[in-house]
Amino acid sequence: MNYILFDDSTRIALKPLTYTRPIAELRVGILTIKEKWEKRLNTKCSFLTEKYLQNKYPLVSTNDNIFINAKIIPNDEIIANIKNIKEDEAIFCGDTLIAKRIKNTKDFDTEQKERKDLINIEFDSINNTYDIFSLNDKEINNDFFLLTEGRKSQRLSSTVNRIGKHPIFLEEGATAEFCTLNTNNGPIYIGKDAEIMEGVLVRGPLAMCEHSTLNMAAKVYGATTLGPFCKCGGELNNVVFTGYSNKGHDGFLGNAVIGEWCNLGADTNNSNLKNTY
Repeated sequence: MNYILFDDSTRIALKPLTYTRPIAELRVGILTIKEKWEKRLNTKCSFLTEKYLQNKYPLVSTNDNIFINAKIIPNDEIIANIKNIKEDEAIFCGDTLIAKRIKNTKDFDTEQKERKDLINIEFDSINNTYDIFSLNDKEINNDFFLLTEGRKSQRLSSTVNRIGKHPIFLEEGATAEFCTLNTNNGPIYIGKDAEIMEGVLVRGPLAMCEHSTLNMAAKVYGATTLGPFCKCGGELNNVVFTGYSNKGHDGFLGNAVIGEWCNLGADTNNSNLKNTY
């Protein structure tokens, strides 16, 4: 079966992040939405997005295609319904098209006469930019067990001050020394070749993707994600870095989403509390 993740009108509300990527390339939790679908479906997915993005994010077409709404975060019930979808059938939840199966990708549209309506099935979706950090706690937990189930973590250094009941998982090459990792509120995932330097204080859940770094004495509060090759210091609270971006120095960043190839200079701060309270 060929799976295609399509963008709907939600991409307008997700700008500026979606100026340079399809919705499915947004990261929430540890994985991007595309990676979540691929992990659960055990196959590769392609994209149907804006024309100017299709060269970088191509659409793969076969004679049997299932289009999936890219803003939907997969769960077991949604996956089961999509795997049982019939030819020329579409799955809706209210007015939202969840998935559609057709032979010719050129015939794809969001209307459908033969439709199956999902009733009393709950799922999460990314409809606004703030949904990314609002759902990050839940999705770090979901992705953590999706990635680590049945696997064994690398050994945690004896210099680490470990607190809490949730697990810590280190991928190959990951290092953490003379830091405090508190997992009372959620797990901590340290990706391949990622590093937590000395003096760092972390409250989970935390996700560090491959080659990401927490600089010395950084303070990280829960539901924070560092995408691949990100380097961060200072104070972070409920932040999602998509990838290849830096906040290497002191300063506060909270309830925020950072795209790719962004660099925040020393003492950069934002306010995550309305001045009106």
